[in-house]
Amino acid sequence: QVQLLESGGGLVQTGGSLRLSCVVSGLLFSANTFGWYRQAPGKQREWVANIGVSMTTMYADFVKGRFTISRDNAANTVYLHMNSLKPEDSAVYYCTRDDRRYWGQGTQVTVSA
Repeated sequence: QVQLLESGGGLVQTGGSLRLSCVVSGLLFSANTFGWYRQAPGKQREWVANIGVSMTTMYADFVKGRFTISRDNAANTVYLHMNSLKPEDSAVYYCTRDDRRYWGQGTQVTVSA
C-alpha cells in the first residue's frame, strides 16, 4: 500500500520560512519523481515543484527563488523548503508522485500579513 505523509505546515508571518516533509512508503522511492502541489480555498490545485530521480528540479514561476525542493532517498522523504513566504502562499500543500496517482492528506500552511 502506497502512502505519502506530509508534515511541517503551520502559521507563519510574512517573510518567514517553513520546511515541509513528505515521507513515502510502499514503493521504490529512489526510482520515482515526486512533486508538491497546493490548493487554496476556492481555487484549483496547482503545481509547485518537482524533483526527479537524478535530483533535477523544476519550479512554478511563482515560487522560483523562494522555494527549494529536495529529497533524501535514504529516508524516503521529499522536502519543500519555503522562504520569503507571502500571504498568497497560504494553502494546503500536497505531496504526490509525478503521475499524480498517489497523494498525501496535505498539510496546511497559513501566512499572516
